[in-house]
Amino acid sequence: MPPQTKVELYAAIRRDARTGMSARALERKYNIGRRTVIKAIASAWPEPRKKPPPRPSKLHPFKPVIDEILRKDLDAPRKQRNTVKRIFARLIDEHGMTGVSYQVVRTYVATRASQIRTEAGRGPAAAFISQTHRPGREAEVDFGEIAVRLRGQQVTCILFALRCSFSGKAVHRASASGGQEAFFEGHEHAFQILGGVPAGQIRYDNLRAAVARVIGFSRQRVETDRWVAFRSHWGIEPFYCQPGLTGAHEKGGVEGQIGWFRRNHLVPVPEVEALAELNTMIDAFDAVDDNRRIGARTRTVGEMFAIEAPLLRSLPDESFETGRWFTPRVNRYAQIPVRTNQYSVPVRLIGRRVRVLLHASELVVFDGRIEVARHERLPAKGGTRLELDHYLEALLRKPGALPGATALEQARAAGRFTPAHDAWWAAARNAHGEADGTRALIEVLLLHRHLAHEHLVVGLAAALRAGALTADAVALEARKSAENDTASDPAPAQDQAAEVTSLALRRLAQLPGDTRPLPSVAVYDQLLPSHRRTEGTRR
Repeated sequence: MPPQTKVELYAAIRRDARTGMSARALERKYNIGRRTVIKAIASAWPEPRKKPPPRPSKLHPFKPVIDEILRKDLDAPRKQRNTVKRIFARLIDEHGMTGVSYQVVRTYVATRASQIRTEAGRGPAAAFISQTHRPGREAEVDFGEIAVRLRGQQVTCILFALRCSFSGKAVHRASASGGQEAFFEGHEHAFQILGGVPAGQIRYDNLRAAVARVIGFSRQRVETDRWVAFRSHWGIEPFYCQPGLTGAHEKGGVEGQIGWFRRNHLVPVPEVEALAELNTMIDAFDAVDDNRRIGARTRTVGEMFAIEAPLLRSLPDESFETGRWFTPRVNRYAQIPVRTNQYSVPVRLIGRRVRVLLHASELVVFDGRIEVARHERLPAKGGTRLELDHYLEALLRKPGALPGATALEQARAAGRFTPAHDAWWAAARNAHGEADGTRALIEVLLLHRHLAHEHLVVGLAAALRAGALTADAVALEARKSAENDTASDPAPAQDQAAEVTSLALRRLAQLPGDTRPLPSVAVYDQLLPSHRRTEGTRR
């Protein structure tokens, strides 16, 4: 087999030359020239290939002009310096430049401007200093965007990440938004997973959830009141990075961690039914990542974290309410506005104010101290989330509004209003008419408050097969299904298709047997002859 590389070729030539093979024989054997033979015998390592000189670009004659403009700008007022657009125009107007694009000039200026400033002693060269992180002392926090298929629809969610600087241990949490609620809940979840709080500083961007205003070019910040209370509760010592891209390197560990996690665990795009399911998956991914090694480290992330875990500050005894309270008024559509979105509540609350506790991925509605609604938070703006159960009392009075109700369409999309509901509804309308058939369906929907959804679906199917189009029949069959599940002995398919018995017969069957003889009217027949004689005498 002929040599594959130039180094192997030189080695083969030198080996054959040591056996006494002539230079001409070597040329014929390896199909090479005399110069190559001489070089191989002289040195075992091939000479590096000389690179041709770079071909000058059309901008080359104008580079000294650009450099001179940039040097003069160092002493010019800040607001009257040459922009790239102005430099490009001056090269054309004053120096006759042609055939050079704006992008070429912009690329050269972007590189050369900082070099000229450094050459003039106006600024240090960009240098990075290696850092050593102490165990249990430092961490970094950041947000990133992720794409998720939520109930068949692709949405953008926000991924919170907290990364320990020493071990590289990272904790992630997905939420519907990147607001202050998600910021707080991400911290709380991370501290619970880690079992403590970093005893030193935690590095942050200038997030609006924490920073109300940046003071000049210093490290001082005006913090939001809730963030001050939150970090005081957990004992967090924040360190705020420089604004913009210039400060991204100050927490480069978590910046790269979010991208690594997204590429390795969220490709392909995950499909989930709820954000709680997604966060369960993310927790499992975080646990698996404890077994990986970062770079050239000899220990895994989990082994490194075992060193710093005992050095973390202990968790506080009391909890901190991460949600935010609102008091909206319920409008005539039985909806409340929360952060540009609308959510439904029971119709009996129309016109009243309710209390809303907003979390990162859900919101809870209270009437006084009683919970009246709970919704998954909408990830987009201008959306509406309606619960069909909230409108049932009103629909009993206005059954004609049900077929076109938005709440009904959302229930269908969520799988709560099944084809079994539609089939039973159609049969009930054919039997009882539009209004009464719809009211019968609404009575069935009211049963969802007391019976499990899956049992009611079984009850609807059984009642439809038997032709029993009343809410009582559906309730009876649903309770049968629940009893079968409780007994851990589900009825076979042929038993589920049995005829529906009435509630009256079911109650009578539970009474003890009646052993009394059947009633008789024989004693009363003895009175008949005397009655007739009395009538004849009177006549």
